[in-house]
Amino acid sequence: MDGSGTVVGIQDLPDQECVCVATSTGDVILYNLNTHQLECVGSVDSGLTGMSWSPDQELVTLTTGQQTIIMMTKDFEPITEVQIHQEDFGEGKFITIGWGKKETQFHGSEGKQAAQKKNIEELPAVEWDDRRPRVTWRGDGQLFAVSAVCPETGARKVRVWNRECILQATSETINGLEQALCWKPSGSLIASTQRHPNKHSVVFLEKNGLLHGDFTLPLHKDQAKVKELLWNSDSSVLAVWLEDMNAGEDGHINTQIQLWSVGNYHWYLKQSLRFGGAQEAPVCVAWDPERPLQLHLVTHGWTCLTYHWGWTTDRSQEDTLHDNANVAVIDGDKVLVTAFRQCVVPPPMSSFELQLPTPVTMVTFCSEAGHSSDLAALTDDGRLCVYGQGEGGASASGKGGFRIITHPPVLKNTYRVELGGAEPLALRLVVWIRENSFLGVTCGEKLNESKVLLLKPSADHSLLQISSQVCVPKHVISVCHSGKSNTVALQLEDGQIRKLLWEGCELATVPWEDSTGSHVNFPQPCEHTALCTISGEEFPLGLTDRAHLYLGDTELASGVSSFVVCDDFLLLTTHSHTCRCIQLNTQTIKGLVSVLSSDGGQNDETLRRVERGSRIVTLVPHDTRLILQMPRGNLETIHHRALVLAQLRKWLDSLRFRDAFEVMRKQRINLNLLYDHNTKVFLENVELFLKQVDSISHINLFLTELREEDTTKTMYPCPSNCPPPSAPGVVEKKVDVVCDVLRATMERLDPNRYCLCILTTYVKKTVPELETALQRVHQLRVNPPSSTDAVKAEEALKYLLFLVDVNDLYTHSLGTYDFTLVLMVAEKSQKDPKEYLPFLNMLKTLETNYQRYTIDKHLKRYSKALQHLSKCGDEYFSEVLNLVKDQQLYREALSLYPTDSPQYKDLSISYAEHLMGHSQPELAGLLLWRCGELARALQAFVGGASWRHALSVAMQMPLPSDQLALLARDLAEKLLEQRRYTEASMLLEQYAKDCEEAIAALITGAAWEEALRLVYLYNRQDITETNLKPALLEAYSSQVSFLESQKALFTRHQTRLTVVREEKEKAKQEMLDEGDCGDVELYSEASSVLSGRTMGSGSRYTQSNSRISARSSKNRRKAEGKKLSLKEGSPFEETALLHALTHITHTVDKMREEIHGLLKALVLFQYDDQAGALQREYSQLLTLIENSIPLIWTQNNTQTLVTGPNSTANSITASFQGQRAPPTAQQDTENFTPPKMRTPVKWKLCVLD
Repeated sequence: MDGSGTVVGIQDLPDQECVCVATSTGDVILYNLNTHQLECVGSVDSGLTGMSWSPDQELVTLTTGQQTIIMMTKDFEPITEVQIHQEDFGEGKFITIGWGKKETQFHGSEGKQAAQKKNIEELPAVEWDDRRPRVTWRGDGQLFAVSAVCPETGARKVRVWNRECILQATSETINGLEQALCWKPSGSLIASTQRHPNKHSVVFLEKNGLLHGDFTLPLHKDQAKVKELLWNSDSSVLAVWLEDMNAGEDGHINTQIQLWSVGNYHWYLKQSLRFGGAQEAPVCVAWDPERPLQLHLVTHGWTCLTYHWGWTTDRSQEDTLHDNANVAVIDGDKVLVTAFRQCVVPPPMSSFELQLPTPVTMVTFCSEAGHSSDLAALTDDGRLCVYGQGEGGASASGKGGFRIITHPPVLKNTYRVELGGAEPLALRLVVWIRENSFLGVTCGEKLNESKVLLLKPSADHSLLQISSQVCVPKHVISVCHSGKSNTVALQLEDGQIRKLLWEGCELATVPWEDSTGSHVNFPQPCEHTALCTISGEEFPLGLTDRAHLYLGDTELASGVSSFVVCDDFLLLTTHSHTCRCIQLNTQTIKGLVSVLSSDGGQNDETLRRVERGSRIVTLVPHDTRLILQMPRGNLETIHHRALVLAQLRKWLDSLRFRDAFEVMRKQRINLNLLYDHNTKVFLENVELFLKQVDSISHINLFLTELREEDTTKTMYPCPSNCPPPSAPGVVEKKVDVVCDVLRATMERLDPNRYCLCILTTYVKKTVPELETALQRVHQLRVNPPSSTDAVKAEEALKYLLFLVDVNDLYTHSLGTYDFTLVLMVAEKSQKDPKEYLPFLNMLKTLETNYQRYTIDKHLKRYSKALQHLSKCGDEYFSEVLNLVKDQQLYREALSLYPTDSPQYKDLSISYAEHLMGHSQPELAGLLLWRCGELARALQAFVGGASWRHALSVAMQMPLPSDQLALLARDLAEKLLEQRRYTEASMLLEQYAKDCEEAIAALITGAAWEEALRLVYLYNRQDITETNLKPALLEAYSSQVSFLESQKALFTRHQTRLTVVREEKEKAKQEMLDEGDCGDVELYSEASSVLSGRTMGSGSRYTQSNSRISARSSKNRRKAEGKKLSLKEGSPFEETALLHALTHITHTVDKMREEIHGLLKALVLFQYDDQAGALQREYSQLLTLIENSIPLIWTQNNTQTLVTGPNSTANSITASFQGQRAPPTAQQDTENFTPPKMRTPVKWKLCVLD
């Protein structure tokens, strides 16, 4: 290693912490970055012409002076050595079976000579080619390509090798192929350059060696040579390093670097860096491996330059109707401008092309109001070209009768920008803030410093002069300006935000502060920035290259791919393929974070799906159109639902019904919103609505879409913090109100013109008024309108048949009793005349009322049929009676006849028979009584045990006294069967004159006081000894026995309930201790399902049969029966026990009055011992129950039962969502509610205490 030879390859090796250098003399040297020592790891005698490491730095390829390739490991252990030039095509050689051969094709007028295979002459490489091989690796390191000059032909060929250094393919013959070679990291194409006789192109080869596309460099013939091609790390930009063939006027050879990107299969020249002097020319150019858009250069003057670009969309930003939504695209020395308000032109085409003298590096639109269509383009030679809107109105006419909707921008002025800097892109940022004011950003005098310049035209308008400047102690990476507030925000390289004060005499910067005085900065540098207003305060908005969206120092969302702020809306696209549209004037910062973090509901208008990889291009201000660009480059226009609804609300508030209607119709917005948005305003401006829409079909479309739903609450809810207009207190139904108001207005304006719309209002009503609509059609036939453009009867009927089913319309027309109208409808239907003509002819022969009765009966309108039949005369009364009986029209029939008529009496008798058949004898008796049928009425009253009515009828007839006594005894027997002892006693005493039986009935019914009254009234004290006292003692014994049994039963149930609950709690605790608590929450605190599991294998109840379906009444009855089963071990045992305890409590509590009466009777007859014992027994039982209630019905068990063995997943979900609980849960809740005792009722006798 003597230090001779030039460097042919250099590579940084981070893993080994050294730099590998290859020299032309054949040495491979490692320079250790820690020890600063040089080490020669190997040498090739024939010399080296190149070195290339694989992307994973596991392999290194060396090209030697003997035209061979040496492949080695990262430790420089040789793997193989092969010749570069090989006759074989490679392993990927194409295979053909004869199909598609040139010799077998038809060649037309060229003749058979065209079938002769022609050999392409290979031309040698260009003169200035350095003849060195070039090696480039694919991004995954599996393949590499070598471009070398063939020693035999002198032409360059590209060969593709795999990782084992086995030849895969050889390129086809490409004359003029140059030395530059670079494999696209994504692996699809290999880029090289080709010189044609008339152009210079960048060509692309596939891995099989075939050409696959190209683009032409904007160079003259033999103007420059391509030194290198360099793809950036994400394959989005191709850098072309050019060097002029001849020296310029200053004697220096100029160098330039062009940056190209592709979109929609078109290559755009985005940036051009020109280096003039010899010291400024780069000697090394490389992309940053981590930051895709960062380029590093080292010049001959040992200056290191770093350029960092970012993708941005140059769009006009005025939020007015005058803004054309212009978007500019840089394409070399052209600026492609598209006015998206007028048209959407797919790239690479555009509305206008602005031709400039040299390549453009930057474009900015004017931010001043009224000049948003003006743009300025900065060229790479330091000139700023200003374009303004072309002359002529938007409605001017062009040649051939075409209407010119917009005019191309016109060059207004060209300024020179002299900053004194020699390096390219000295003016790295330009913002047009006012008509004659520009803001520029350049490098400062110090290394990490920027200058912000306020540039204004000179007096002769040929130069932009620095009016004022301010130094910023860091690099300014973005400038954003708000046209509304004239605020300018600067973003520094570390994310700091500074506010630029530019409207004074001198420029100044201050930190950006919020309303509390705190500094506002981005946590990370953002590539895209904008200003927005939230809650009346202005904030900077930024999007990082890592897809994080920040509002000041608050992160709003992640996974955001693009955003735009316009018309108080924030629109953004996400990597989850959605587009969000949020109205900023209704949001707070916390609300914005919440909205962006939510997934959106079913009717969330702020969210919609978009195609994968979509990015926002621009939003047309005060419109509904949002322009998106797909990854390939093509454009799509969408109408975001939030934008559409916001614009509709503005139009409806300003009474622009026509604009709103057209958009709603195109965007499939429910037309009910026209009314629902503000019902009061709509009803007050119905005439304006009709005049603006001015289309019969559109009005009919609105009417047919009407429905009772309020779309502002269901489909299109108003944004938060923006309550909908209050609706007037209309009791009537919405559809009926709108139809009535529209019809009244149309009748007043022009009933002939709006005839079809009026018919629609009749049909659309909640209860369609088809008869009225048909009558209107009939009037058109009888009295046709004189106007020629008026709707004819035939047309109206045809339209009516379109709205209504023909059979329904025929039925309703028949119901009008107008046979002319019936025939008119029938003729338009598909009915066979043989079906309806005989029927109509038969009807015409009938008397009018009977005719209408026949029609109504045919249409099953039995009430109307009855009315018409009643007018036909007495001879048709039998038919009336049959119709009433068949259709049970008794009440309607009685109202049609006088009360004193025989028909009324017959109808009443028939009605009474009907009621008797339906177990309503009392009502039947009333009907018979009032029409004079006393005997039948008496029979009905007796059958219904209505003894008062029966005796009243008997007295009216009148009945003899002996028959009256028998009647009273019969009624008393029925009352005794029904346990109505007091009433039976009254009948026996007053009508049967049998006091003894009356007293016996009272004793049986335990009416002790009333029995005593009759004993002494009729002086029958003997009954006291024979009947009353024994009955008292028997009642005492019975009550004591009953109370003892209830007390024992209550105690047993309470004890068992305690055991059940203890077992349930124990089982639950065991589950928790075992750690299997996944199902614990599914068991209700009031359920004994766990007790069934702890009863052992002897229980026949299992979890499976506790899930009882409630699909049928039979299953429901079974479920209720099982729930009341007191069998031990049953899964419903706790519920059954609570139900039984509740029943005992209510039963005992209801005995207070009965016990009180019995105690008084016992004391009267000096049975004090028995009375005291009964009082003590009953009091002890009541005390036991009252003390047990808090223990049985604890607080945990009185909660509403949500889960349990008879609950399902749906019922549990419904309960937690506030929906109705299942019926079983409601019934269980009654059992788990503690019963209430009637404590205030006094029953004790103090003499017994």
